[in-house]
Amino acid sequence: MTDSTLWRLDAVQLAYLIRNGKVSSREVVASSLERAHSVNSLVNAATLILDESALQAAGAADAARAQGTQLGLLHGVPVTVKINVDQVGLPTDHGLVASKDQIATEDSPVVSNLRHAGAVIIARTNSPAFAMRGHTDNVLHGATINPWNRSATPGGSSGGAAVAAAVGIGTISHGNDIGGSIRWPAYCNGVIGLRPTPGRIPQINKTGPSGRAMCTQLMAVQGPLARSVRDVRVGFEVMARNDPRDNRYVPAPLRFALDHRPIKVALVTCSEGPKVQPAVWAAVHRAGEYLQAAGYCVEEVSPPDLHAVSELWHALGITELFHVLGPQVKQSGDAGLQQFIDAWFQLKPPRDLPGYLSAFAERDSLLHRWQMFFQDYPLVVMPSSTDRPVPAGIDALGLAGAQRMLDALYFQMTLPVLGIPGLAMPVGMDGNMPMGVQLVAGRFREDLLFDAGEVIEAHEGVRVPIDPV
Repeated sequence: MTDSTLWRLDAVQLAYLIRNGKVSSREVVASSLERAHSVNSLVNAATLILDESALQAAGAADAARAQGTQLGLLHGVPVTVKINVDQVGLPTDHGLVASKDQIATEDSPVVSNLRHAGAVIIARTNSPAFAMRGHTDNVLHGATINPWNRSATPGGSSGGAAVAAAVGIGTISHGNDIGGSIRWPAYCNGVIGLRPTPGRIPQINKTGPSGRAMCTQLMAVQGPLARSVRDVRVGFEVMARNDPRDNRYVPAPLRFALDHRPIKVALVTCSEGPKVQPAVWAAVHRAGEYLQAAGYCVEEVSPPDLHAVSELWHALGITELFHVLGPQVKQSGDAGLQQFIDAWFQLKPPRDLPGYLSAFAERDSLLHRWQMFFQDYPLVVMPSSTDRPVPAGIDALGLAGAQRMLDALYFQMTLPVLGIPGLAMPVGMDGNMPMGVQLVAGRFREDLLFDAGEVIEAHEGVRVPIDPV
């Protein structure tokens, strides 16, 4: 392996090589920075490439190793961080012109946890304004490009993070997810993305409001994206370190006692919602076959009230968005965001206060039913989307375009409503685009997702960085 190709390796392998003195962190980081500069102009995944600070951090990592300092799990390994979390000395701009000079004075928990593990942050990745579109574009930084197909969306809101992982800009990408913003772009770009259980990974932004709205508290999470399951697993473990700044952090174990075997898997093969394309069902069936061959007991059955759960996201999220973020959207100067949000409000009108409160009561009932379902079927395999990745920017093209985006996100909306974890796994191809599935489990059972993801990965192969088309 030459210095110029170190960027092709995953985080776990690079950490091993650095720890054992086979390569230096500076060599690894320099290789990743070179890759970032060579491809970012084609995909616009990174809004800021941090050459100087990254090389300084790499030098410090090498010095620490030489001094015999105890090394973290990602010591000297290059990673990326999304633009909507605080990283000291840099703007938390959210893709907004008005926030371009909003400089963070301290790291958010997820950033400080990455640093504590020895990771070297080499870039900030793009997001739509306010992280509120399924397509990554904003007035401040422009559009991110899907490296598989320039006419398809890279997804959002962690579109820059997913594209960075796909093309080899760093190893583990940080993202966040309130309605699919990790899993949807992971699907669109053929990488792996984890939405963890709320409370697993501490989150707070000093640059943000002092109090978080209710849906943000219940549904918003931070998580990793990468090209291998083992990288996502270690990224999750690193990010999940406690931080007293987040009062919602839960110190749950990373792995639970051995479950009854064989583990029963619910394979979702039908839908009451938007039409699902054959290539999507094909990916679901293929994932089920992989798990069946590995000893899982796979049955075609859906969790209770799947359609009602998906629709409930709008009753909760849109109502809150209308009152909390709506005025700021109007002042943002981002036409694409405004067009999508306006259409969304028309398609899924906000509820009044009694309707909003009844939606929370409905959520409680649905979560109970799902928890009982997980007692019988600890693992669920469902589509990531209803179709291939939709055309880039279609969500801002009137009611029909917004509806098509919402249809594509139909299966994404279920997990945030219930506060349960999900792992987006690439499975198969449809023409020139990657396909995939979501693995779903009960609260805090990310370990089940990783184990099943490794089975699928063993059949599909570990993803390698791609060159943009």
